[in-house]
Amino acid sequence: MISGVGFDQTGAMFVSLARSLRRVIAPLALIFSALCAGPLAACQTALLLAIDVSNSVDEAEYRLQVDGLADALADPEIIEALIKGEVALSLMQWSGVDRQEMSLDWYRMRSALDVARFATAARATPRAFILSDTAPAEAIAFALAQFSAVPDCARKIIDISGDGTPNAGSDTHAARNAAERAGVTINGIAIESLGVAITGFYQRVLITRNGFVVTARGHRDYPRAIRYKILREVSQVLG
Repeated sequence: MISGVGFDQTGAMFVSLARSLRRVIAPLALIFSALCAGPLAACQTALLLAIDVSNSVDEAEYRLQVDGLADALADPEIIEALIKGEVALSLMQWSGVDRQEMSLDWYRMRSALDVARFATAARATPRAFILSDTAPAEAIAFALAQFSAVPDCARKIIDISGDGTPNAGSDTHAARNAAERAGVTINGIAIESLGVAITGFYQRVLITRNGFVVTARGHRDYPRAIRYKILREVSQVLG
């Protein structure tokens, strides 16, 4: 017995002290655990949007692509997913062998304002090339080089849209394999007029083994396809 204090009182004092210590130690333990685990990736996904501006795409069809992309980025579900994953977006135009351009460099989606700014810039982007061939292998090679600017992003995706198979350039299959070796996913939007020839080519040769293809029935179906595709790409990370 502690002088002047009964056994029951002493036990109660120790219980109270133990509870107080737990309230102090538990938060410290969580902080220590987080520090030991290392920093989380700030950026869940780097998504490079690569749109086809080859000779088969007329000015109206080009506008359907950039307007469809901008409209997709106004979708509340997509905005929420982009911000939660702090996704990095960029926009590229491609066509022939030496016809690739980064129209919008990497931009982090940290707020709804960031998404709106990117969408506005995408809608206002002028067409980079006209009267040019279709060389997806060179487009992939050019796109792969852009990811050095976003090394902290956990996943890296090239999102290629196109309305034709190659008529110029090197081996698309080899370019796809280079992307797989680099740990980069390639997904595709195949813009079809009749049949599924482009979809089949994308599935066999262009997309990576962990990628997927969305078929758009003509350029007017592109806005629906790009909305579905972006939502699927960013939602894969968020579960």
